[in-house]
Amino acid sequence: MNKKKLSRQALKRLPVYMSYLKTLEKTETEYVSSAAVAQALDLNDVQVRKDLAAVCKSSGIPKRGFAVRDLINGISDFLGYGSGNDAILIGAGKLGMALMSYRGFDNYGINIVAAFDTRPEVIDNERVYELSQIKEICKKYDIKIGIITVPVDSAQRVCDMLVESGILAIWNFAPIHIKAPANILVQNENMASSLALLSNHLRQKMLNDTQ
Repeated sequence: MNKKKLSRQALKRLPVYMSYLKTLEKTETEYVSSAAVAQALDLNDVQVRKDLAAVCKSSGIPKRGFAVRDLINGISDFLGYGSGNDAILIGAGKLGMALMSYRGFDNYGINIVAAFDTRPEVIDNERVYELSQIKEICKKYDIKIGIITVPVDSAQRVCDMLVESGILAIWNFAPIHIKAPANILVQNENMASSLALLSNHLRQKMLNDTQ
């Protein structure tokens, strides 16, 4: 497929489309229009049509829409879900081990092959390794994705270790801004920021209800 370049926001929408399309596939729905997808997901029809056209080989069938299976395959191919991206995780605490155990990553082509920590009581050299072994494991399995779930005061040091080990993309769960070279993609998942938005929304709603 001659892949078009999509904006960051469009890329974030693709997994949302994928989840919805898979629910259609379970009900044996063969075709779906961009308008139907837009309505189901509360998105703009024109925007959805452009997104789907960018990742689907076919342009759709008049009055029927896109083939659901073609869309799923197109999105999967565009995002590289079928390429089996191996990843490592730094910080084998409760959050880290929960991510390690989450089987849903399989649907998105991510396979967490190992975790790393500094605490002797959690290191078993089968699933959780000593932090000093990062470079060795990354080289052995050609790992390019690193996930950070360490305390704030360790996040930057871990980021530097990942970069030195050849990691090209970092998924950061530590609630702190980390610095990486321009060629390294850093995706931050700041749960504190998300909770702040939720808390503020509830506070505003409660204030409005009392007025």
